[in-house]
Amino acid sequence: MITAPPTGFQGPIKRSVTIAGHQTSISLEPVFWAALESAAASHALPLNALIAEIDALRIMADDPPNLASALRSWLFNVSSENSSQ
Repeated sequence: MITAPPTGFQGPIKRSVTIAGHQTSISLEPVFWAALESAAASHALPLNALIAEIDALRIMADDPPNLASALRSWLFNVSSENSSQ
């Protein structure tokens, strides 16, 4: 049986971040913001620095997705890697 998340379903929240000296807004659901903050802490990076690194990888892709999609995909991949260890 599946159930709703403990905090319920929540829509995206827009936050401003600075990447390479430029401010941009990113809309992500709270669960993704929390996961990014946790990932930044585990990599000993400020949140903006982690997002900038993921953005740099995104830009190198043959068909780069938008930044929010890249962040979600990166988080899902990291989560999948951690659960298989």
